[in-house]
Formats: sequence, C-alpha cells, structure tokens
Amino acid sequence: MRIISYNVNGIRAAISKGFLDWLQQANPDIICLQEIKAQEDQIPVMEVAAAGFPYQYYFPAQKKGYSGVAILSKIEPKNVVFGTGIEHMDYEGRNLRLDFETFSVMSLYLPSGTNIDRLEHKFMYMDDFQKYIDNLKKEIPNLVICGDYNICHEAIDIHDPIRNATVSGFLPVERAWLDRFMKSGFIDTFRLFNKEPHNYSWWSYRANARANNKGWRIDYCLASEPLKERLTRAVILPEAKHSDHCPVLVEIN
Repeated sequence: MRIISYNVNGIRAAISKGFLDWLQQANPDIICLQEIKAQEDQIPVMEVAAAGFPYQYYFPAQKKGYSGVAILSKIEPKNVVFGTGIEHMDYEGRNLRLDFETFSVMSLYLPSGTNIDRLEHKFMYMDDFQKYIDNLKKEIPNLVICGDYNICHEAIDIHDPIRNATVSGFLPVERAWLDRFMKSGFIDTFRLFNKEPHNYSWWSYRANARANNKGWRIDYCLASEPLKERLTRAVILPEAKHSDHCPVLVEIN
C-alpha cells in the first residue's frame, strides 16, 4: 500500500504543471492533498479518474481559493468523514478521513502562523486537534495522518535552525507540541527509515531556495504505533515540482 501526501499549493495550478502525468507514474494507492484552493466543481474530476483514481473526496474551505484538502484513492473506502465536527477547523477545510478495512488515512492541513492572529488560531487548532485525535484513536487505532503540519520537528529538519528559531513553523512552542503529538502514539515514518540531514519537503520561492536546498521538512506521514511492524518504506520525493512543497511517501503492508 503506497500512500503519498502532497501540498499541491492549488490543485488546478499543479495540474497545469503536469501533476496528473506525474501521479500516474508515481502510482500511489492513495494520495492525500492539501491546499487544493478549489471547489469540487472547479476540479477536472473526470481527468483525475482517468489517471486511475475513481474514488475522489474533496473538502474545500468555505472561502473560495483558499486552503482545502482532498484524498484520491484507487480503493473504495468503507467510510468517509469530512472534517472533525469542530467549526473553526472545518470552516477552512483542513481535515478529511477515509476508513478502510484495516486502517484509516487522514489528510491534514494544519494552519500556518503568518501573523499574531493566525498564530493564535494555529495554537487553538493544535490543542483541539490533539484532543480530537486522542479520542479518535480509541475508535481507530490504525491511523495514518498525512499532511502539511507547518512545523519542523527538530533542527535536522530545517536548513538554518538558528536564524529561524523565532519564525513560526520552528518556534519552540510549536516544536514542543509536535513532539508531544508524536509521543502520544505516532511514528514519524520518514525518520524511522532515514536519519540523514538536508531532507526537506518545502522551499520558499525566494532567493533560489529550492535549487540551493534551503528548505524545511514540514510534511509528514505519521503512523500510529500499532502500524509500526507494517511500515516498509518512507521517502521524500523532491523531483516532483508542481508546488513549493514536494510529496512524501510511506508504504505499508
């Protein structure tokens, strides 16, 4: 089972840059998308189906052209859950879950903290999300949460940890939250298989950051602890260039 997570920074823009051709070549069973920035009627769903994904689920933000998540699957889920039931999270289209026979997959787009107001909103989201997942795991122990967490976990996950120490996405309080979240029963699947530095999933469009690999690792496939023995591989796919992010992949038996 190949699962990919990809913040496409606008699904229509990504499609115009060859995303669907790449998707056929990458050939995941499930792909979780973030920041789709489109309503379903703006997405070429027939073309997506022709690329091999008959099961498509979109959860856009109520604000057009903003945020939103999706999951495309080759396998029919037994259940689909749009949102969390928490209004401030669901208004911006940040959580979508598919339940299959032996595990569930969530596409997550955690807010960024671009200014004081958004940082406060991010902290509220993080607290509410932790409580939501703590309860969800009682019902669904085999859970994979794929997405853009907008947080680098450790210094190894960012190109310049010293100068970014006061920037949202690498603030001590954000990193501490992500650390607690992982320790509450989740595995950073990439780090399970790869301990090397200079592996990133997002680069600024400024200052030629991607060409110089001055990036941040803020996209994760986190798997709940009961799935550990079923994890076989996890990699970052930086050659895909349809966005300022790149995809991250996990394989599960």
